[in-house]
Amino acid sequence: MNEKMLAAMLYGPKDLRLEEIADPVITENEVLLEVKKAAICGTDVRMFNNGYAGISSATPRILGHEMAGVIKLVGKNVKKYEPGMRVTVAPNMGCGMCRQCVSGNTHLCKEYQALGINIHGGFTQYVKIPESAVRQGNICTLADHVSFEEAALVEPLACVYNGFLKVDIKPGDHVLIIGAGPIGLMHAKLAKMAGASKVIMNDISEERMAMCRQIDDFIITVASDDLRNYVADITNGEGVEVVITACPVPQVQASSLELVAMNGRINFFGGLPKEKEIVPLNTNLIHYKQVIVTGSTRSSILQYIQALDFVKHGLVDVKSLISANFSLDQINNAFDHATRGIGLKNVISIG
Repeated sequence: MNEKMLAAMLYGPKDLRLEEIADPVITENEVLLEVKKAAICGTDVRMFNNGYAGISSATPRILGHEMAGVIKLVGKNVKKYEPGMRVTVAPNMGCGMCRQCVSGNTHLCKEYQALGINIHGGFTQYVKIPESAVRQGNICTLADHVSFEEAALVEPLACVYNGFLKVDIKPGDHVLIIGAGPIGLMHAKLAKMAGASKVIMNDISEERMAMCRQIDDFIITVASDDLRNYVADITNGEGVEVVITACPVPQVQASSLELVAMNGRINFFGGLPKEKEIVPLNTNLIHYKQVIVTGSTRSSILQYIQALDFVKHGLVDVKSLISANFSLDQINNAFDHATRGIGLKNVISIG
């Protein structure tokens, strides 16, 4: 072990500094991960742009909650894991004792913590995996054929899978996804896997929709001006069975009620900014159409493991979503790409 490591430290809004800090020191119940790949998420971009509670010039934080690497060290009390294992790590931890935790929903714990959110994360060389994460099963071993960059994308795929389960996509369903970013594409891939007859993608960016078509020609892209008429045409005026809002736009949530069919299901996947979180909705559409409107956030450990299985068995191709690889010393360039919406997933290569 070196005594110093490189880390990308966020000191405040748009103040991300690459600097040397002391290597983490683990206890007898913890694990030290040598990070190989870490991907930038929309949450990272929001934290970069706006700051985050507890992050300041006095208390900077290492971002990055989508990561994979090799176990470097294990505490003497740790079972199952050994140095040299290739792993990915689910970032969310709960207290382990509340109703949410004992039901398996540790990601919904009131005392929730997450790597890269409120404790140090993966945009660095080494990450300390806390005892609660080790005990909870957050560390998942990788099959030899699963690359580190694929494994780093399991976390967002698991969050998408959580939303996917809420809307119960069935074979033959028409599925509309609004928001053609990496999350929207993951939703499209799961909908196709579930047997959707049509997967329709809508976004204000023609460039993003062109990327979707290039990645999977099964996806039908429709511009906003044409969306209402297109949905009416292909469903004989009945609407689509499933709508997923994969963007932080209030009007999209409101319009989803008009586009969904009788007995349809809607998932508000994309959270809204605080100043826009109150949205006028025609709740009569929910009432008279018998629409189920759901939300989803983060993912459970079981959903994370299942998402990793989708990648392992080739059911979902996440590699096609990776637009660029950057070294750790290029992380500000990577955040510039992510902030401006250049490409899809930007991955940091560390080890």
